Amino acid sequence: MVLSLLILLAMVEMSSSSSFPDREKDPQYWRDQAQRTLQQSLKLQKLNTNTAKNLIIFLGDGMGVSTVTAARILKGQLAGESGEETQLEMEKFPFVALSKTYNTDAQVPDSAGTATAFLCGVKTNKGTLGVSAATELGNCRSSKGNEVRSILRWAKDAGKSVGVVTTTRVTHATPAAAYAHSADRDWYSDSDMPPEAIAEGCKDIAWQLVENVPDIEVILGGGRKYMFPWGTPDVEFPDDPRSNGTRLDGQNLVKAWEEKKDPNKVSRYVWTRSQLINLDPNNVDYLLGLFEPGDLRYELERRNSTDPSLSEMVHHAIQILQRNPQGFFLLVEGGRIDHAHHAGKASLSLHEAVEMDRAIEVAGDLTSEEDTLTVVTADHSHVFTLGGYPPRGNPVLGLAAALSDVDGKPYTAILYGNGPGFKLAGGSRENISGVDTTVPDYRAQSAVPLESETHGGEDVAIFAKGPMAHLFHSVHEQNYIPFVMAYAACIDENKEHCAESNVTADSASVLAHSFTYLVVLVMLLVL
Repeated sequence: MVLSLLILLAMVEMSSSSSFPDREKDPQYWRDQAQRTLQQSLKLQKLNTNTAKNLIIFLGDGMGVSTVTAARILKGQLAGESGEETQLEMEKFPFVALSKTYNTDAQVPDSAGTATAFLCGVKTNKGTLGVSAATELGNCRSSKGNEVRSILRWAKDAGKSVGVVTTTRVTHATPAAAYAHSADRDWYSDSDMPPEAIAEGCKDIAWQLVENVPDIEVILGGGRKYMFPWGTPDVEFPDDPRSNGTRLDGQNLVKAWEEKKDPNKVSRYVWTRSQLINLDPNNVDYLLGLFEPGDLRYELERRNSTDPSLSEMVHHAIQILQRNPQGFFLLVEGGRIDHAHHAGKASLSLHEAVEMDRAIEVAGDLTSEEDTLTVVTADHSHVFTLGGYPPRGNPVLGLAAALSDVDGKPYTAILYGNGPGFKLAGGSRENISGVDTTVPDYRAQSAVPLESETHGGEDVAIFAKGPMAHLFHSVHEQNYIPFVMAYAACIDENKEHCAESNVTADSASVLAHSFTYLVVLVMLLVL
């Protein structure tokens, strides 16, 4: 055992000495790199204080800092690089801050309470959506009068187009906080609600999607089954009863969505990738796309399926939304980063994060930093870590550098603090020698056995670029996020600076006209 450990350590040392470019051995390489970064940083002294015409928030559900790091390495390794030196698109943003994610009643939060914070500007209880902390989980009556409005509503009231794009159900926690008010995040359909909640007048989240803000321009994601009457066969999976419609009220909410649209506008409902790709965004005013009965498939599993990628959905959403001369607000969620973490499947999760980074690049190509504030953040973290002293360029989904010095067995570089990856074999830790830890379904090892891995409670990152992005600069409460975005776009309450800007602009215009008049007058006098 000692000999094998020494051999492994020698291999690691050899790998470490040859897995990075020779230029990195030269101290001048690092000095030059730092100086370039310094010069870029000095340019940030000239702040972008423009009014934001467009607002985009990318939400990586469960994308803690450790997930960002591992996704960065994976992105590089997918491109044939060692990975550590790679930059994600979000890491190119000039301003970075931290967000405190706790719920009002929870040290480690859930996605409903956090979504209410970063969309509605109000921290609330775990499991509740679009309501204040005066609402008790599952208590319909307590939500009455405690509803809070989101930045999607603020933007809509200001005349902007709005959109929601997600890889989860469109009724899931993050997107739902943009339009719904619910004492329970799990009230997707009326069949998910207790009879007393229905009797007290509370409405399910799918119903609220259609009724609360009936003129959302773009809605893309999953969740078909919550929109159709109970037992209605799914258009894609008619033989699978799990995909059937779930509504007890008999409503066809897709039809209701269509009927609420202005007959002089063009509305389209799509449910396949090809239907989405073939749309002409210049001829679509309202778009509803529901590509799965539940959540969309993972990026690694969607080949030959009807699901579009997140970047494809973002591309089409922005093309439709940006036709509004007053601008737009767009919420984009990479929601299945979180789901894969809960399952302990790090490969699936990190590929979801890399795909969200592609979507961020697409959005950047379609918009301008001069008039578009783009924010990338997470609702919470996970008990996910990367360690074990792996050498430079080690496969991020591979094994740690050495065997355990306690039981002499290998372990994965990626680990979870808890979750379904905990396994015993013969009363001791599983020996994963010869196991392919890079396959999508592999469950990374965990310290505590749980059926589902849990969220983490540490702060998450906020990346920002565009008008007023410098206002993200410290460790912030999560509910600060929508107020910065609203301030940048001059919507909702805090608009005093907008009036001042307009006065300044008007004064400048008057001065320019006066100067022109004087020049003409002097020329006439000379003549």
